[in-house]
Amino acid sequence: MNETEIEQFRQKLLRLKSELQKPDGSSRAAAKPMEPDQNDSGGLSRMESMQAQLIAEEAVRGPRRQLGKIEGAFRRIESGDYGNCFICGEEVENHRLSEDPTCTRCIKCVER
Repeated sequence: MNETEIEQFRQKLLRLKSELQKPDGSSRAAAKPMEPDQNDSGGLSRMESMQAQLIAEEAVRGPRRQLGKIEGAFRRIESGDYGNCFICGEEVENHRLSEDPTCTRCIKCVER
């Protein structure tokens, strides 16, 4: 992979990071515990409330996980390992990195 391609992926990673860090607050607000309706008049049951909270918590964890992957990709760019498969060391296909610039495995190793 040449320097121009690496710079393009670095810019894409920066855009993704910026997008994930936008302070919309919606996922954080949704992760707050929901109080179940104590009467059975169509409100949330305790189980529904717990499920909704788990989904909301995942909405917060997902972006955090993605940010961790992005930071890992930046470290690999700095070390010169970006674009190399963690398993076999071969170059990860550019179309895979275009879809997911945090990708760490080539298609052969993914399919094993």
